[in-house]
Parts: sequence; structure tokens; C-alpha cells
Amino acid sequence: MSIEISDAEYQIMLAIWESSPVNAKDVIARLDSDWHPKTVNTLLGRLVKKEALAYMKDGRSYLYTPLIEKNSYIKSKSQHFLQKLFNGKLSPLVANFVDQDLVEKDDIEALKKLIDDWESSNNPDGAKGKNSDTNNAEANTNASHSNNK
Repeated sequence: MSIEISDAEYQIMLAIWESSPVNAKDVIARLDSDWHPKTVNTLLGRLVKKEALAYMKDGRSYLYTPLIEKNSYIKSKSQHFLQKLFNGKLSPLVANFVDQDLVEKDDIEALKKLIDDWESSNNPDGAKGKNSDTNNAEANTNASHSNNK
């Protein structure tokens, strides 16, 4: 995805991603702060030109619909960010947050759960971590010892 969206345009997209189609008046109502209608209309026009939005006439106003999915946009931007700043590696990004004391205990727990879930879904035998062969060997050894008694 090569669409570049400014921070202000992103705020407009967030309002439209909530539900669509939507007119400019409803976009303004969804925004957190006071936005001038002309500013919103200018940004909507830019997003249409960038092919991030489609529009259709509805009486005296226009209804806007996103042409890009929120999840696709976020995935593309996060991959670009990771590649640009951390050579595509996730661990230096996390280390950077740790070094700045921006990681809290609940973040660590959430990351551990993500890793556990990933390991479970990516290991056919359900084993976790680098020591899975060692753990399996120990389990087999213990099982054979108990069978020999």
C-alpha cells in the first residue's frame, strides 16, 4: 500500500472507519476536537484524490466510504515503520521501549501471551520454546524409567 496519509487525514479516516457511508457533518461530530467544516472538507477532498475514500452524492451533500481497510493500512504502516527504523526486526523495537521505561507489567504479560499463542500455533506438537526437544527427551526418559519398575 503506497497511500501516504497525514496525521490529520488519519483522524478523518478513523472517524469514517467507525461506520460508513458517512457525510462530512457526521465526520465532524465523530472527531474529538473542534474541527472547522472547511478543514474537514479539504481533508476529505485530499483523501478522495489519494483514492483512500470514495464518495457519492446524497441530496445536497456527499457520503464517503473508505477504499482502504483500517487493518490493511495499519499493517502496511507498521511494517514500513519497523523496516525503516529497526531493519525489520521486532526485538530492537521492544528493547527501545524497555530502555525508555515505556513497558509496563501488563504489556509484558500481553507479550508473553502473544508469544505463547504464536508458539502453540507454529509448533505441530504443541511444544514451546527452544528446549522443547530437551523437555520431550526428559519426559520420554521419565516414562521409560517408570515402565521399567
